[in-house]
Amino acid sequence: MIGVSIFLIALLLLLVGYPVAFTFAGVGILFVVLFSDPAQLAQIPYRFYSNMGDNGDGIVLMAIPLFIFMGLILQRTGLAEQLLVSMARLFGAVRGGLAVSTVLVGALLAASTGVVGASVVAMGLISLPVMLNHGYSPKLAAGTICASGTLGQLIPPSIVLIVLSDVLNIPVGDLFAAALKPGLFLVLCYIVYVIIFAWFRGDAAPAVPQETSGISKFRLILSALSAILPPIILVLVVLGSIFTGVATPTESSALGCIGAVVLAAVYGKLSFRMIWSSAEETVKITAMVFTVLLGASVFSMGFSYTGGEEEIEHLLLSIPGETWGFLIFTMVLIMILGFFLDYIEISYIVLPLVYTVIDQLEINLIWFAILVAMNLQTSFLTPPFGFALFYLKGVAPANFSTLNIYKGVLPFILIQIAVLSILLLYPAFFGLSRQAVSLW
Repeated sequence: MIGVSIFLIALLLLLVGYPVAFTFAGVGILFVVLFSDPAQLAQIPYRFYSNMGDNGDGIVLMAIPLFIFMGLILQRTGLAEQLLVSMARLFGAVRGGLAVSTVLVGALLAASTGVVGASVVAMGLISLPVMLNHGYSPKLAAGTICASGTLGQLIPPSIVLIVLSDVLNIPVGDLFAAALKPGLFLVLCYIVYVIIFAWFRGDAAPAVPQETSGISKFRLILSALSAILPPIILVLVVLGSIFTGVATPTESSALGCIGAVVLAAVYGKLSFRMIWSSAEETVKITAMVFTVLLGASVFSMGFSYTGGEEEIEHLLLSIPGETWGFLIFTMVLIMILGFFLDYIEISYIVLPLVYTVIDQLEINLIWFAILVAMNLQTSFLTPPFGFALFYLKGVAPANFSTLNIYKGVLPFILIQIAVLSILLLYPAFFGLSRQAVSLW
C-alpha cells in the first residue's frame, strides 16, 4: 500500500527529528520518482502558484502575517501585564481569584493577539510567581497558564481558523462566527473548574488580601476597564468589520495592524525599534508557516500521484459506523498526531486526505472545522511535545518541576475533550449543524 507507506515514512522521519517542511517535500518527490512518472514533478511550481493565490483562492493567507504582526505589536505594548494586574485586583480577594484572572486574561489575549507563545510566556513571567508566592498549587498555576495561553487557537481571530479555511475552502468569516460560542464556552468551563477546585481545596487556591491603600471598589473597576476596553474595542472593530461584511478578513487584519500601532502609541510604547522587531519576528513565523505549506503541497502531490488518495478514501469509508465511525476515527487520529506534530502539519497533511470523504458523507464543513480547531488546540497541551508546556518551562523558576506542568494540564485536557465531545454530539447547542447546509 504505497499511499499508507508514504504517510508512515514521513511520520517516522519527523519523529527522528528531520525538519517538517523538507521531510514532506523530500518524501513526496521520492515517491513520485519511484512509483509514478518523474515528469509530473514539473507540476510543483504550478501548485505553489495556486497555493499562494495565483488563482485568487489564496488571498486569505495574506491575513496570516497581518494578524501575527498585530499580535506581536500588542504583546510588546505590555498589554498582558496591564490586564493581569487589573484582573488580579478585581478577583484576587476570592478563592481561586488569581487563577480566574489568568483565564480571563488568556481569553482577552487570545482575542487580541492570538500568539500562543507570547501569551504563555507573558503570563508565566507575571502570573506564575504571584500565584506561587500566595500559596497556589504549582499544578493548578501551571495548568491554568498553559490552558489559558492556548485559547488563541480557537477564539477568533485565530491563525488556526485561517489555515483551516484555506485547507477546507471555507469563508474565514463563517469560521470566526462559528468558533465564538465554543471558544467562550471553553473559557467558562475553565473558570468553573477553577472555582470548584478552589472551593474544595482552599489551601491550594487561597484568597489574596488586597492592598488597595484606601482605593474604592469603583476606582478598581475603573482601572480594570481602562486596561480591558482598548483591546476589546480593537477586537470588536476587527471582528465586527468581518461579520458585518464591511471588510474581508484580509482587509480587517490590516485594519487590526493599524489599530495595534495606535494602541502602542496610546500606551507610550511605540518606537521604530519595536515596529522593526515585530516585523522581523512576523517574517520568521510567516516563513515557517508557508514553508510547511509548500512542503505539504509537494507531499500531497506525491500522495495523490501514487494512488494514496484512493486508498485512504476507501479505508475511511469502510470504517464501521459510517459517518460516526469516520468522525470518531478522525478526531482520535488528529489527537494522537497532536502529541507529536504541530497544527500546521496536521492541517495541511491530514485534512486534504479526508476532504473527499467529508463531501461524500455530507458533513457540514464548518462544524467539522470547529471540531478540528478545538482538537488542534489540545495538541498544545499534550505531552511530550505540547508547545505550551515548553513555553512555560522556559520562563518558570529553575526549581519548578516539569512534572508539575504535565500534571497541571491534565484536568484542562480532560475539559477540552469533554467540550469537544459536546460539540461532536450536540452541535445545535453551539448553533451549528451536522449536515452540509448553509448556516448563516
